[in-house]
Amino acid sequence: MIRFLLEKEFKQIIRNSFLPRMILLFPVMVLLVFPMAANFEIKNINLCIIDNDHSSYSNQLVQKIISSGYFRLTSITTDPKKALDAIEKDKSDIILEIPSNFEKNLVREQTARLLISANSVNGTKGGLGSAYLSGIITDFSSEIREKWIQPTVISGVPIMEIVNQNRFNTHLSYKIFMVPALMVMLLTMLCGFLPALNIVGEKEAGTMEQINVTPIPKFIFILSKLLPYWIIGFVVITIAFAVAYIVYGLSPAGSLGTIYVFAAIYILGVSGLGLVISNYSNTMQQAMFVMYFFMLILILMSGLFTPVQSMPEWAQLITTFNPLKYFMQVMRMVYLKGSGFSDLGTQFFALSCFALFFNLWAVLNYRKTL
Repeated sequence: MIRFLLEKEFKQIIRNSFLPRMILLFPVMVLLVFPMAANFEIKNINLCIIDNDHSSYSNQLVQKIISSGYFRLTSITTDPKKALDAIEKDKSDIILEIPSNFEKNLVREQTARLLISANSVNGTKGGLGSAYLSGIITDFSSEIREKWIQPTVISGVPIMEIVNQNRFNTHLSYKIFMVPALMVMLLTMLCGFLPALNIVGEKEAGTMEQINVTPIPKFIFILSKLLPYWIIGFVVITIAFAVAYIVYGLSPAGSLGTIYVFAAIYILGVSGLGLVISNYSNTMQQAMFVMYFFMLILILMSGLFTPVQSMPEWAQLITTFNPLKYFMQVMRMVYLKGSGFSDLGTQFFALSCFALFFNLWAVLNYRKTL
C-alpha cells in the first residue's frame, strides 16, 4: 500500500514543472549568493583624522590605519568643526584626533593621548570601528616600544610577544562560517514549506476525499507524505555539499556520515512541522503564511546571524525549543571543528524529540473526514 502512495506522491512532484527545478536550483543559488553577501566583519568605515602634529610618527600611524583595510580615509584636517560636520553629514563614521606634540610626548615621556570619537547612530559600525582602531593603535604602540627597548634585550630584559591564532577558521573567512548554517536553512525552507503545501493542496484539488474513503491508516498516509521530502532533503544536502566543495573548497573536517545521520532526523522533524500546519490549514495561502510566520522566527533565533549566547536570557530560553539551533550547531561543529557523534549527544536527543513530537502530532491531528 505504501508503495502506491509513494508512487503517487513522486508523480505529483514530477508533474509539477516548477518543483523539480526549484529543488535543484534553489540550493545552488542560495550557496552562491548568500555567503558572498553575509559578513560579520565591517569594512570601509569612513574615517576622518584631525592631525595637529604632522610629525613622522603621526604619518606612520595614519599609514598603518589606512593599510589595515578596515578604514576609508575621507579627510585629514586640523579643524575639529570640519570633522564634526563630516559626522553630521554622514560622510565620516569615526574621528581620530592626534594632538599637537604627539611625537614629542611619545619620545620624551613615552606616553601620548589620542581621541577616538565614533558616530553611534549605527552602534555596530561605531563600536566595531572603535575597537579596530584601538587595536591598530595598540599594535603601533607595541612596535614603537619594541624598537626603543631593543638594546635592552641584550641585557636580559624579557619581551612578551602575543600571537593570535584563529582555530577552526584560520583566516576568519565568514564564507566558511556561513555555508554550513545556510545548508540548514535550505533544508528548512524546502523540507518545511513543501510538506506544508502538500495536504492542503490536495484539499483544494478535491483528491483528499478520494483518499479518505479508502482504508489507508493515518500512520501510513502521513508516512507516505513524509518519505518523499525525506529523500528530497538528502538530494538537497548532497547538492549543497557539492557546491560548497566546488565553489568554496569547503569539506567537513568531521565525518560526512555524521551529518547525514543528523540530517535524516532533522528532515523528519521539520517535514513533520509542515504536515501539522498543512493539517490545520484550509487553503494553501493560509498554510504558506503560517509556515512563513514560524520559519521567520525559527531562522532568526537559530544563531544563523546572531550568536545564541549573545541573546538575552529570555531569548536563549526560547531557542531551547528551536530545532534549527541544534542542527546548525551540528553542522558548524562537524564542518569546522571535526566533532564526532560522541560530542553531539545533546543535539541528537533534542532533534530526535522534535522529530517524534511533530510526526506524532501530524498523525494524531489528521482527520479522515469528508
